[in-house]
Amino acid sequence: MNTPESPAEKPHPTAVIATLAFGGTVAAIMQTLVTPLIAELPQILDTPASNAAWVITVTLLVAGVAVPIAGRLGDLLGKRTMLLACTVPLMAGSVICALATSVVPMIVGRGMQGLGMGIVPLGIAMLRDVVPPARLSGAIALVSASMGIGGGLGLPIASAVAEYTSWRVLFWGAAVLAAVVGTLIWTFVPATPAAARGQRFDLPGALGLAVGLVSLLLAISKGADWGWASGTTLGLFALAVVALGTWGWWETRTTDPLVDLRTTARPRVLMTNIASVFVGVGMYAQMLVFPQLLQLPEATGYGLGQSMLAAGLWMAPGGLTMMVISPLGGKLIDSRGPKFTLATGALVIAVGYGLALVLMGTALGLMITGIVISSGVALAYGSMPALIMGAVPMSETAAANGFNTLMRSLGTTIGSAVIGVVLAQMTMNLGGVTLASENGFRVALVLGGAVCLVSALVAAFIPAARPATGQDTPGAQPESAPAQPVEA
Repeated sequence: MNTPESPAEKPHPTAVIATLAFGGTVAAIMQTLVTPLIAELPQILDTPASNAAWVITVTLLVAGVAVPIAGRLGDLLGKRTMLLACTVPLMAGSVICALATSVVPMIVGRGMQGLGMGIVPLGIAMLRDVVPPARLSGAIALVSASMGIGGGLGLPIASAVAEYTSWRVLFWGAAVLAAVVGTLIWTFVPATPAAARGQRFDLPGALGLAVGLVSLLLAISKGADWGWASGTTLGLFALAVVALGTWGWWETRTTDPLVDLRTTARPRVLMTNIASVFVGVGMYAQMLVFPQLLQLPEATGYGLGQSMLAAGLWMAPGGLTMMVISPLGGKLIDSRGPKFTLATGALVIAVGYGLALVLMGTALGLMITGIVISSGVALAYGSMPALIMGAVPMSETAAANGFNTLMRSLGTTIGSAVIGVVLAQMTMNLGGVTLASENGFRVALVLGGAVCLVSALVAAFIPAARPATGQDTPGAQPESAPAQPVEA
């Protein structure tokens, strides 16, 4: 009999890859699940709009803290154990939301859903343990892109459910999906030895990172509402600086750190994480701009007057495109290397934003540009884990991927705040209602393309991996095969 994290029977790679990709997609869907309900939440929960906004914010905050911690626990306790553990709050949180009649239980349930985002980095790290080398790059690309796939598909699915059934069905459906993910992981994902078994969990590091991240993400996500110069926002930024500075000091001195900052400071890892932030900003810009352009009334002169469901359907091909492009991105990684693939993906996203400036006048044009942008996101997201895992030892695989996932999420948070400020400042008046102006949307599109050009530039300067020799750091690989561990 196998122990919980001892080697199991040889797994079927296709089943493992499909399970982990589906799990990542479901976890990502949870983040966009309530997007169609934003305007209705105050009435649904009988609460002011400021309180209802926490239904969205809390998921972001909890996910930001949970992702790196889940990654480290995966290295310590075993990845399959933590994958199964992540499905529990996904399912329980969904049930709590489905039964909620007020804002407090809804916020609690949404926070629990945020805990499930750890599935993505854990799944990527698990692939390194169980998937044959010939299929590894494509598998990593697909599971990594599941964050974007879930976001792209979640909106039209949630819109359809919200428009034709009760909003509670959204959460009951989410609970069923989480249960299915748990069942599939239990059935198809094998137990593997914990790479860092015997090391201690860094509780002070986890608490310090939690305080720092919550303060930073809260200030970024709520700064526009509270005022960027308000005492609350500035105080949170100051607390984030102090907490993260103290956390960094501790992590460089403790024996078993939550995140090995010496590893993350390696140029290859550091520059990949920096590029990840910019790609995250670029990806999220279109997710904020396109739905508004599609749904604003035609009387504005630039709105396309689509229903919520129609807008979601116009955007759905982008999510489907990621599923198709991700395996092709894996082949590109194998042939040209992850550095080339990341730079190419960022450039493709930038091209998509350039096309959007020309084609934003029609729903078909936005769909086409969404497909181009999604293709670039699939290439970029698929290459990041390959770069990271080619530069870290096996014992830090899940933790390093968790930190990279956090950097992507930080990028989407920054993107949301920046684009939100632009659209709030550049407005027009239509029948007494203040709406974002056409120039505001154009500036947002230019910013989305510009940050992706910066990401491509950063990617161009990522150092190539050293040739694999017995003297190299475990995990370092040639550029053409970035994700395979090397025995030291």
